[in-house]
Amino acid sequence: MDDKTRTELEAAAFRRLVQHLRERTDVQNIDLMNLAGFCRNCLSKWYRAAAEERGVALSDPEAREIVYGMPYEAWKSKHQTEANGEQKKAFSETHKH
Repeated sequence: MDDKTRTELEAAAFRRLVQHLRERTDVQNIDLMNLAGFCRNCLSKWYRAAAEERGVALSDPEAREIVYGMPYEAWKSKHQTEANGEQKKAFSETHKH
């Protein structure tokens, strides 16, 4: 496989992942962090970092809007719920420093 094709396939997989996360508003970021070690915010930070590596200025809010499909604050008010005790406990156990 040539590099151009590989990059196109990776981009398509990324777009599908972002679309899936936009559709699965029932899945909270803390659940993603607890199960997979990353969440929508992590993905937006990786996107911003990749942009910066290529000399493209992109703020955290702009990167989050790319991932969330809307401003982060709007997504939070529509879809984010308060983490319950079990979620918080799992997070603290898996993310000890």
